[in-house]
Amino acid sequence: MIFAANINYDGQKAYLHFNERVTQTLQDAENQIRPVQAGGTKVLLSVLGNHQGAGFANFTSFAQADAFAAQLADAVATYGLDGIDFDDEWTEYGANGTPQPNSESFGWLVTALRDRLGPDKIISLYAIGPSYTTTDFSRFDVASAIDYAWNPYYPTYDAPTVPGLDDRARIGAAAIDLANTSASTAADFARRTVADGYGVYVAYNLTATDQSAYLSGITQALKGEATQYRAAPTN
Repeated sequence: MIFAANINYDGQKAYLHFNERVTQTLQDAENQIRPVQAGGTKVLLSVLGNHQGAGFANFTSFAQADAFAAQLADAVATYGLDGIDFDDEWTEYGANGTPQPNSESFGWLVTALRDRLGPDKIISLYAIGPSYTTTDFSRFDVASAIDYAWNPYYPTYDAPTVPGLDDRARIGAAAIDLANTSASTAADFARRTVADGYGVYVAYNLTATDQSAYLSGITQALKGEATQYRAAPTN
C-alpha cells in the first residue's frame, strides 16, 4: 500500500490529492514501485479522507461517484499501479457543507471504478467508517466490484462482514502493528489465519530495519518460508 492519497473537496466536488511523499513515490516509480512489482508483490494506492467532508460514502449521484472513479483509474494507469484501497477515515462528513453518508454512494463508486479498471486490477476495502457501516451492500454486485476486505484494528483478530463477499480467501481477520504487536501474537494470528481459511493477513508499519526474525514467525505459518532481509543498496 502506498499510504496515502486523499479525497479532498474544492467547494463543489471531490478530487484526488497527492501529498509530497506520495507524489515523490509515484514519480519515482521506476525505483520505488517497479522493483516491488517485479518481485511478485502488488502495489495499491490507499485513499484516505482528509477532514474536508468529501468521502466515499456521500456522493449523491452515480455521476459524481464516477467522476471521482475516473481520477482514481487515471492514477492507476498513469503510475502503473495494481489497484486502489479505500480507507474511510478522517473524512469529517458534513464539513464545508458536504452531505452526510448514504447507503448507495460507496456502491456507486466501486462499481464505477471496476468498470473503468476492468477485472484484473484490485479494489479493496479497509473495513472502517461509513463506507463499511452505512453502505447497503445488497444494492450492487459486491463480489465483482470488491476483491478484498480486511480488519483495520490493530492488534485484533476479527473478520469484517461484507454481504456478498463470502469467500474467506478474500477476507482478512488478522491485523497487526509491526511496531507494537508482540511476536507471539503475530505468529498466533498467522496460525489462526491458516486454520480458519482466511486469505489475507494485514501488517502495518513496516520500518527500514531488519525485522526478519519477527516476520518469519508470520511467514512460516502462512507460507512455510522464513523471511529474508536485504538492505537497500547504497551508492
